[in-house]
Amino acid sequence: MEQRSQWGTRAGFIMAAVGSAVGLGNIWRFPYVAYENGGGAFFIPYLFALLTAGIPILIMEFTIGHKYRGSAPLSFFRMKGKGAEWIGWWGIFVSFVISTYYAVIIAWAMKYTIYSFNLKWGDDTGGFLFGDVLNLADNPGEVGGLVPGVVVPLLLVWAIAFVILLAGVKRGIELANRIFIPTLIVIFIMVVIRAVTLDGAAIGLEALFKPDLSKLADSTVWVAAYGHIFFSLSIAFAIMITYSSYLPKKSDITNNAFITGFANSGFELLAGIGVFAALGFMATQSGQSVSEVATAGVGLAFVVFPKIISEMPGMNGLFGALFFLSLVLAGITSLISICETYIAGFSEKFNISRTKAVIFGVGSAAIISLLFATRGGLYFLDTADYFINQFGVAAIGLIEVFMISWVFRKLGVFEAHANEISDIRVGMLWRVCLSIITPLVLGYMMIDLFRVNIMKLHDTDNGNYEGYPDAFILQSGWLVAGFAIVMAIIFTLMKWNKKTSDSTDYDNR
Repeated sequence: MEQRSQWGTRAGFIMAAVGSAVGLGNIWRFPYVAYENGGGAFFIPYLFALLTAGIPILIMEFTIGHKYRGSAPLSFFRMKGKGAEWIGWWGIFVSFVISTYYAVIIAWAMKYTIYSFNLKWGDDTGGFLFGDVLNLADNPGEVGGLVPGVVVPLLLVWAIAFVILLAGVKRGIELANRIFIPTLIVIFIMVVIRAVTLDGAAIGLEALFKPDLSKLADSTVWVAAYGHIFFSLSIAFAIMITYSSYLPKKSDITNNAFITGFANSGFELLAGIGVFAALGFMATQSGQSVSEVATAGVGLAFVVFPKIISEMPGMNGLFGALFFLSLVLAGITSLISICETYIAGFSEKFNISRTKAVIFGVGSAAIISLLFATRGGLYFLDTADYFINQFGVAAIGLIEVFMISWVFRKLGVFEAHANEISDIRVGMLWRVCLSIITPLVLGYMMIDLFRVNIMKLHDTDNGNYEGYPDAFILQSGWLVAGFAIVMAIIFTLMKWNKKTSDSTDYDNR
């Protein structure tokens, strides 16, 4: 097997970690989550969740990767053998599924970057997205034919990812993030500056930041804060373990975790300002309240924002291009981190070169992603995203933290390793966060999620997620989440090559 790759500089690693954490959700999810859960008051549970779950888990995963020097499956295998390896593969196959549809959203953003210059979406932005761009099928479950207008930019997205990943960790991933992350920050600051100068921007910012302190007594708000931090930081699905495995032996793990966590939160705050300033302008122009125009996800990015861009006075095409280009850059830096998890895993498990792992891994993901470029693609994407995140990422996080804390009992070992090489030392508070606070919150989330979604099956009053039929939810939701677990078990049962599974005592190095 090829010699293990390594980051060129500490700054390169931090930029790559931040690039992974800063993704599409920072721009189109965080602002709405904050707005719906108390506005300015939400930042109290948000900061609490960051300090008691987000950064502690980052420190743990950075330590795992750095200590065991391998992909997620190899690191868990070296930690506790086959009894732990499956956790790493579960994370990898969750990442694999996410990469197949994440690339499609980046492809949409590419198209809209070009559309912005002549405001091609016209007055009916919703009709343009679902009709002209996606040619959306009438019913969930219909595949329909491929949509050429989506396939072409999708192939370009995969080509960019392929070239970056093929070049390796230092000359590919690190170099790309050194270019993309500063560019993203500059572009998005320009978007925010323009947004806050629009008429009505103050109304939107007031809606976002005005604190509703009564919300702090609502447990669902605190759970929402933990849930968002969890999904936002790219933790629990193999990325940060893989990235930290490329760190030099002398690396300040805890400091890197704090920098990554706060940098991600800083960008989210910036996104909130830009998005709600623009929504305030939209509300003013349409004579509506901010609550009537505020939304999240695909609807915010590809329906509401094109409307905002069309209404803007002067240079609106440039503003639109910059906004959608920021989505492209944020998406690509996250996509390459997601793909790197299974490239590293395949390479180490089967002792194949990086080139072969990239061709096999990225090639397989690209082929499967064509399903989401069909006329029924949006339905499949929406359902797969919901179930793989809720019953994949969140579940892995719960299992990972619980097993390491209470079954493998490795927190003491990790604490000693992190403190040996870091300026900021962790101790009892860190162990309490990981062994008690995080499992309790994630456990409550998972129990409630299963209760709600299982009860909805065959419930004609409440209906399934987005009102989709039972059969479609089972095939495109539950089976997708189950696929990741089944593949994790299959790959765990396969033998490691002797060159990879060495007999080094990593816990007593």
